[in-house]
Formats: sequence, structure tokens, C-alpha cells
Amino acid sequence: MSLELLRSRLDELTSGFPELEELCDRCLSSRRWGGSAVLMVVDAAFTSIGLSYFRSVVPAVARIKRELVDRGVLTSLEELAEVDVDSVRAFWRNGRSWEVARGVAAKLVELEGDDVSRLRRWASSATLEGWREDPVGSLRGVGLVTYQYLRMMGGIDTSMPDRIVKRVINGLLSECGFGPVEDDVEFVRTVERVSRATGYRAVELTWLTWLLHETELMRRPTYREVVHMI
Repeated sequence: MSLELLRSRLDELTSGFPELEELCDRCLSSRRWGGSAVLMVVDAAFTSIGLSYFRSVVPAVARIKRELVDRGVLTSLEELAEVDVDSVRAFWRNGRSWEVARGVAAKLVELEGDDVSRLRRWASSATLEGWREDPVGSLRGVGLVTYQYLRMMGGIDTSMPDRIVKRVINGLLSECGFGPVEDDVEFVRTVERVSRATGYRAVELTWLTWLLHETELMRRPTYREVVHMI
């Protein structure tokens, strides 16, 4: 087992994505999607059904930003919590995703402060171990992946056990002589330990896996147009 080899491989892989640090800084400071908590919640809700993030979720959220948020139609968590699902299906057909977004927004508006402060206040008190009992984690349709993703956007340096993250990270662990981790909660803990041991933030390790998964797409002009927002 070689921690040094793992660190070296991460150095090699991250060198191909100069935008990684900026993406992660924006995530941890809750400034994704122009700092809109509405869009961050929508992003997490859409991502929860397992479609391609860059090919399906990003274009849909970008359109909602242009046509609803930027035009003042849907600008607050209060409005998201009460949105009529049928009225927004043109932007994203999956009703379950919208119900998840509505449910998360309804829980966050119970907290004090502006929308971003609410997201960050929730994230600061939400824990990995207690996710099933958490007001957001206990919502129907919110699994550990969505829960952890929201914590990341709320400023917590952690990871999420989606299939791409687990496949890439477990592959790297195996390559460097460490065993793969299948249990989701233990996987998140493992990424956090790797983070402390290598000097890379857990959120950077997470984003790296998505960028590696879509390396070809990253080179397209359409990606360059939205990279400053996501």
C-alpha cells in the first residue's frame, strides 16, 4: 500500500483540470449558480435521479437560471417550496425531482436568514452519521448522495457516494494497494481520510471524478460557457 503513489496519481490527474480549484472554492463558499440557493437545491434534486450531470442536469439548471431565476419568476426558497410542479415540467419533466426540490426548500425556509445562509446553517449542523434522522435527509426521495451533495454546497468539505465517485476513487485506491470501500457511509469517511492524508480537499476529490468521467465533454465550447457558474 502506497500513500505516496496515491498522492502522485492525484497530482497527475488534477493537473489536467486547472478549473478544479475554482469549482471547489465556489462550491464550498455556496456561490454556485451565481449564489442562488434555489438553483443549488434544484441542481441537487435533479442530480438525485442518476442522469448524466453535465449532459442533462447542467443544461436544465442553466435554462431555469435564464428563464426563471434571472427573470425574477423563481427567486427564493419560499417560492420553490410552493412551486406548482406542472408549471415547471417544461424545464425538467421528472416530477419526483421537483418534489425533492420543494421538500428541501420547505425545510430550509424554517431556518433564519437569507437563502444562502439557511443552506449553510443547515449544512453546518447536519452530520454524516445522523443523516437519516435529519430534517432534510429524512425527506422522501433524499438519499445519502443528495444529502451529501447539499452539505458540500452548504460549505462542508466532504464527499458523496454516487456511482461515478465510488468507481473512480475505489479504482485509485485499488491501484495504490488499498482495498475498495463499498459501504456508502464508510466510503465518505474514507474519502475524508484520503483528503487529510494527501492534502486534497474531499470536495476536490469528488469533483475530480466527475471531470474525469466527462473528459471529452470538458473540451467542448458548451462546457466553457457554463464552467464559471457551476
